[in-house]
Amino acid sequence: MRAVVYSETGPSSVLTLVDRPVPEPGPGEVRVRVVRAGVNPTDWKFRAGGMNGDFTEVSPGQDAAGVVDAVGEGVTGLEVGERVWTYLAQAAGRAYGTAIEHTVQPAAHVVPLPVGASFDLGAALGVPAMTAHRALTSGEDADRIAPGSLSGTTVLVQGGAGAVGNAAIQLARWAGAQVVATVSSEEKAALAIAAGAHQTVNYRAGSVPDALAEICPEGVDLVVDVALGPNLADDVAVLRNRGTIAFYGANPGDEAHAPVRDLMIKNVRLQGAMLYFVGADLLEAAAADVNAAVDAGALRVGPDAGVPLHHFALEDAAAAHDAVENGAVGKVLLDVSEA
Repeated sequence: MRAVVYSETGPSSVLTLVDRPVPEPGPGEVRVRVVRAGVNPTDWKFRAGGMNGDFTEVSPGQDAAGVVDAVGEGVTGLEVGERVWTYLAQAAGRAYGTAIEHTVQPAAHVVPLPVGASFDLGAALGVPAMTAHRALTSGEDADRIAPGSLSGTTVLVQGGAGAVGNAAIQLARWAGAQVVATVSSEEKAALAIAAGAHQTVNYRAGSVPDALAEICPEGVDLVVDVALGPNLADDVAVLRNRGTIAFYGANPGDEAHAPVRDLMIKNVRLQGAMLYFVGADLLEAAAADVNAAVDAGALRVGPDAGVPLHHFALEDAAAAHDAVENGAVGKVLLDVSEA
């Protein structure tokens, strides 16, 4: 089988296309023939020197969609020939992720893909949608996402045109929230509106707190934030009492300087969101809720959902990593095999 691998960390040029034996699933494992693989910022960050364990060779990638082609002993609920999506593939204590034609994963990290959902959508779910789920369920108003679970809640999505921001908008709308998104351009505003945001605020055109004071003078209940450092003061300013700031984007060394007294006065909750350490119970809940949203047609990809798709061949994985690292708007996908 073809696999994209690296044996040393560094720039995208360390990625190499090689041929490797097709792996066999062990007890409790499932082998998936990958059709599409999603590329996320964590992929290039791991490759550049992040969390790679002690493996001598790594195939990057957390997310994929494909078809089950073998199941290990003791696996129930998944069958050969079933269409599925995966999450946290390379983070599950494994060297080989999803930039590969066949990936072997714990059955718990393999989820049936709802009827009618495309492989493009399946490969775009894992990291973005499950991170968005964690953020949206970190406040006082809901611990699961379902129709009506966020009714009466106002959510501010800082960075509404990003992959996690887009998923947060779509899931929050499905759950009944009023959604406002910040963006940096008219083009990104159009993407956030396509995702379902009721209104957008261009943070480069003026003060976010001033704009929010007009849109929702009573304040917001929950902020989903991709850049806590520069946004924290604004987040606190727009929150209601007992509001929550859920943040998920960071690079090593990033810091946020907290207005401590303002946080205390408003009883603000600060909630980090990183899937790799969140726990199996919350991952299972997120996968179930995300699947329910997909099944309901409430979570989509493509330009009409605010998520332009960028396809790369497996052998062009380095270019795909570069696209994500350079801030490609939308979702970057690897076309690994035929559907």
